[in-house]
Amino acid sequence: MPESAVRRLIEMFEAISSAIEAERDHLSELDGAIGDADHGITMAIGFSAVTGELARTDAGSAGLSGVMTAAASAFLNAVGASTGPLYATAFRRAAQALEGRDTLDLEACSLLIQAVASGIGERGKGQRGDKTMLDVWLPAADAGAQAAAAGKSAEAFWADVTAAAENGASATRSMVATKGRAARVGERSLGHMDPGAASAVMIIRAMAQTLRTS
Repeated sequence: MPESAVRRLIEMFEAISSAIEAERDHLSELDGAIGDADHGITMAIGFSAVTGELARTDAGSAGLSGVMTAAASAFLNAVGASTGPLYATAFRRAAQALEGRDTLDLEACSLLIQAVASGIGERGKGQRGDKTMLDVWLPAADAGAQAAAAGKSAEAFWADVTAAAENGASATRSMVATKGRAARVGERSLGHMDPGAASAVMIIRAMAQTLRTS
């Protein structure tokens, strides 16, 4: 197992954690409009736990799949709220998708994004238009699959994925929430960006930052 690929995946989680921590208060403010105002805190706790766990990982012996499995367990153990099981399932699906792979080429990156999207959808039983993080992950997964199939460069691949994610998050402002805590406020959720969608964009940007040169 090439150690560089494992280190890059660990660096990805470090970048995600830093990005979420930097925007923790903003995410909680978004959540305060339609939820319990704790999304930023929850996500920061979850990814801090992941980076803490991965800091103890031996990059020389761990595989890509093993890193994702460790991330899933750490996130779930730290975050018992609804977001915990969603991302834990997502990371477990990603571990399965990366099983046997030793590089983070664009095909692997595409499979990683698709696995995260399918894991969240499977656990949350959601779909596009529900005003959730899936409104970011699903279009990002589609964009990644199309870019990889078209043989695009890494820069173009991640540009397409990030643009799809950002557009998906923006679109949640015009939706009425039908899933999660935001569904409790019904029509009052209209006009607000979903906090889970906002954090998903931050995650994808951090992924692009660290994986586009893999």
